[in-house]
Amino acid sequence: MTSKWMVYAKKADFDGLARRFGITPVTARIIRNRDVCGEAEFGRYLYGTRKDLYSPHLLKDADKAADILLEKIAAGRRIRIVGDYDIDGVCSTYLLHTALTRLGAEVDYEIPDRIRDGYGINEQIIAAAAADGVDTVLTCDNGISAVSQMEYARQHGMTVVITDHHDIPRDADGNDILPWAAAIVNPKQSDCTYPWKEICGAVVAYKLIRILYERAGVPMSEWEEMLEFAAVATVGDVMRLQDENRIIVKEGLKQIPRTKSIGLRMLVEKNNLDIYNLSAYHIGFVIGPCLNAGGRLQTAKLALRLLLSRDEAEADELARELKLLNDQRKDMTARGLEQAVCQVEEHFRNDKVLVVYLPDCHESLAGIIAGRIRERYNKPAFVITRSEDGVKGSGRSIEAYHMFEALCQVKELFTRFGGHPMAAGLSMASEEDVERLRRRLNEKAELTEEDFIPKIWIDAPMPMDYVTEDLIRELELLEPFGNGNAKPQFAQKGLRIRSARVLGKNRNAVRLALVTPGGTPMEAMAFTDGDAFLAEMGESRVMDAVYYPTVSEYNGNRTIQAVVKEWRFQG
Repeated sequence: MTSKWMVYAKKADFDGLARRFGITPVTARIIRNRDVCGEAEFGRYLYGTRKDLYSPHLLKDADKAADILLEKIAAGRRIRIVGDYDIDGVCSTYLLHTALTRLGAEVDYEIPDRIRDGYGINEQIIAAAAADGVDTVLTCDNGISAVSQMEYARQHGMTVVITDHHDIPRDADGNDILPWAAAIVNPKQSDCTYPWKEICGAVVAYKLIRILYERAGVPMSEWEEMLEFAAVATVGDVMRLQDENRIIVKEGLKQIPRTKSIGLRMLVEKNNLDIYNLSAYHIGFVIGPCLNAGGRLQTAKLALRLLLSRDEAEADELARELKLLNDQRKDMTARGLEQAVCQVEEHFRNDKVLVVYLPDCHESLAGIIAGRIRERYNKPAFVITRSEDGVKGSGRSIEAYHMFEALCQVKELFTRFGGHPMAAGLSMASEEDVERLRRRLNEKAELTEEDFIPKIWIDAPMPMDYVTEDLIRELELLEPFGNGNAKPQFAQKGLRIRSARVLGKNRNAVRLALVTPGGTPMEAMAFTDGDAFLAEMGESRVMDAVYYPTVSEYNGNRTIQAVVKEWRFQG
């Protein structure tokens, strides 16, 4: 797919910032490209620690929620945590259950079943809690939109404390539409003074726990020892790695080697990872998917049991089971993606909005496959599957297409729907509605061919000749990389190709020997379909490249190497 290469043009005194912080102007430029402004924010980005985390007391109702929970604990009232089936919900539930147990609470938990219950707390869960003699329901990573459900809880005489981070519905005048509850802790509330609104549900729970421990006299070291789960959830829920989130993940990754969770340690071991050298990538693409696999294919309680386990043999077995489930999920995703691509190529290649019907696809995989289709074609994509009461679907979008607004334009087709600009979920009554949805969305889509051209953002045009090991080490200060804090990308034109060789059992890597226009030889790797790369290269021996620099170590030798992310052949 042809892409458009764009160079950031954000302005700042890069030389001055470089002198102030002892970095190169190139690194200062990259930090500014991540929307960091001013010396104070630069310093926090580079050197922020746990001491720079915002006070939990700034969260509206956090103190009230802590007081309520401590009163319930003192009175011996039964508390039930209601979480969610994804990694954020599991980590939130783990944190709150661990903390309340530490404080002597009579506490248990419930996590909705993805297929049977759907997202969030429902009336059946509340009725079951009432039947079990539960006095207080504590939600995490859900509850903020459960207006009718919380009214049902009130009618049953229950106390409700909501902790959540999702967007809040608003009325025509812009006022928050909030459910009934004794306390609501969510930074998205209009009158909440918390400075950084983009924390995940587990961070909201983690902040509440700090207040609980302060009030109860628990040493703060015990609170700090839980930081890795706030970090894992932040990465796994794809929150922006900016501001406070970046500090949480950076410090949380350092905490993981010292984790007291046997389960987390076992999961790292089962995936053959080095616990002393974990990155945000490992959390997002290895550990996180394993924790999510239970909720997708069986029950999220598997992942929660793993994290809560105090028994090494049990944790080993649960980690093995989650790893196998994730392997199964990957195989199912690959098959579904292949079927989806065939549909698009045969029938819908020219559609502006791709709507694919995979009736036998597990509905929990629809969003993943939609995301892969979106990446492949750079078009909005929906994957629809058969469900017990009709069909269900998930969509993933591109920057030029506000997916939730698009669904609002055809809302009469849905029995339920929701979402935001980049993703959405929907339910429809029957299979016949799928084609109707595809046609209507495409009729209303005001997308142009320009919108389908992916944009590749370059931090700076930088000759490979300038790359040194010192610069590569300095770029490590910018980690952890992820959403909102992308790995740096540079570009250079006119690289001469001395040789290109395909590597790997699956022929999915290309080793390049390049020479810069300045005459410097440079080793490079491109991780892609090797045979397709050579076919595209043809007779050309000159290329332009978007790359990032690394150090390759082999047999004790260290070599600077460029990892080529995008390329164009000349001639």
